[in-house]
Amino acid sequence: MLRSIVRVLPVAVFVVLASGCGGGGSRSVPAPSGNPQQQPASVAGAVIDGVPASAARGIRVSVHLPLRNSSQLDTLVQSQSDKNSPEYHHFLTAEQFRASYGPTSADLTAAAASLTALGFTTHLSSQNIIADAPQTVVERGLGVRLTQSLVRGKSVLAADRAPTLPAALAKAGATISFSPLVMHVNSRRAQLAAFVPDNRYSPEGPYWFDDLKQAYGYPSYQQLNGAGRTIGIVMSSDVLDSDLALYFGHEKLAPPSVGRRPVDGGPPPFDPNNGASDEASLDVQMSFGSAPGSRILLYDIPDLSDQSILDAYAAAIDENKVDIVSSSFGLCELYYTKAYNGGTDFTFILQQYHDLFRQGNAQGITFVASSGDNGAYDCEDIAGTKFIKGVENPADDTDVTGVGGTNLITASVANSLRSTYVSENAYFDPFDPAQGALPNEIWGSGGGISVIFPKPWYQLLVNTRADTRTVPDIAMHMGGCPIGSISPCAVQRSSVITAIGGSFYLLIGTSASAPELAGLLAVQEQRLGSRLGNANGDIYLLGALGGSSVYRHPPGDNGYSTHPDYDYVLGNGTPHAADFALDPFAPLAGNPQTPSNP
Repeated sequence: MLRSIVRVLPVAVFVVLASGCGGGGSRSVPAPSGNPQQQPASVAGAVIDGVPASAARGIRVSVHLPLRNSSQLDTLVQSQSDKNSPEYHHFLTAEQFRASYGPTSADLTAAAASLTALGFTTHLSSQNIIADAPQTVVERGLGVRLTQSLVRGKSVLAADRAPTLPAALAKAGATISFSPLVMHVNSRRAQLAAFVPDNRYSPEGPYWFDDLKQAYGYPSYQQLNGAGRTIGIVMSSDVLDSDLALYFGHEKLAPPSVGRRPVDGGPPPFDPNNGASDEASLDVQMSFGSAPGSRILLYDIPDLSDQSILDAYAAAIDENKVDIVSSSFGLCELYYTKAYNGGTDFTFILQQYHDLFRQGNAQGITFVASSGDNGAYDCEDIAGTKFIKGVENPADDTDVTGVGGTNLITASVANSLRSTYVSENAYFDPFDPAQGALPNEIWGSGGGISVIFPKPWYQLLVNTRADTRTVPDIAMHMGGCPIGSISPCAVQRSSVITAIGGSFYLLIGTSASAPELAGLLAVQEQRLGSRLGNANGDIYLLGALGGSSVYRHPPGDNGYSTHPDYDYVLGNGTPHAADFALDPFAPLAGNPQTPSNP
């Protein structure tokens, strides 16, 4: 939740940089079927060495070069989701993508050489030049002066003017990932103290991962569990292996062995009182709990700046080791526009994200992002006096699956672990003005209409009642009654249990629903034996054809109202998991702590 917006004055362009203190033509190559494997990292002489774990020489900047054959790329991604197309689920390797759609070898080489001549150490990824240098070299080479500035409680490097790009970079249409913006996590603790539960207490939860699997009708663990799939999670915190053992051990399941991939120096030390540590713990526990046969790879970044997030996505895409990437953070898309930044337009950064997502989709990688927790009112107005309607990036991107959320209600049986589905609702909780809340500041499933992205092809399959991209695409349980909301909250508010720093806490947010969906997509991929790429084609086709047999449409209101089919609160609705995983006749997940569930 945003309490304030940092705006950029015309003479102060902020640069969020990483330091090295811590650990028009057609496709020219055939597309291989199944899961792509890593290929030799080169493009006609331009060696792709990727995103190093940390900056080698003080400060890091990422220079983005535009893609080629953009419209043909969009056609390819759509065809890969069309069962009637010969391209269906035929995905590219990173090498094949670079050959047809990435910046040319000449542009990459020239861009890197121009930065090297200024004193930068450079590394090439598919779309970016990763450049490291001491501060004096950065200031001299880019024509700026850098000073520390406080942005929503975080110290960032600020430039006194927009960078001056070397001629080779300007000629190639390059942009640098500078902005005054830091994304926020989409979770928070509920209005209950930390506790150690030993059973299921009420119809409203709180829920363990296997309660959710039973309620949503997942296939039995013995039938499908996400085996053979890898879920990547991007977050500015590590997780504690002891927490994973505590959490999954409670439900009689072996914990995941989490792989760590440090990016831009890796995360700060784990802090159980830090929202990022809450988030990382929640993301890993929910995604693996949803798909206990999958592997987890955590992309550890130092902060939620655009620089760090873009570098993490670039690493995931170039290394091509993960099938699904889950992100539980976001920021109002309006904050990138001129109106919020003293006339400086930062929407080019949204294009940088979009290009990475398109490459990932073409390689078969699915991106999942939480839609936000401020309901339809995700943005502060320019004056910072109230919240107004808007949607979040990255969930608003047309090549990302945006995930909203509900309060789940289940049957409560004395001395039983059963969590039989009863109903859901998606009503919002208002924040308390007495605690500093602004007008329209609410807790609820993020959703609405984008003013940045056009209407994507898959949203022509249902009636979205809008001419541009709308969010979310789908929803699962998120919970309600956050700390800071008006108390007492309305009845039927739920939460999930998360182990953090050796204790159990109740967390809520679309940060719970997004990684749970990532796990369900891993289950679907196991069923299909293939990556999915842009999953929205299948999600909307099921919405158009399957109706209530695939999705539920519970009542709710986030500033918009729910609808019998698609709406701006829950998208296509919440899934019947086995039907969604394309295994409708599978034996279903049974009681928690039994062989069929987890």
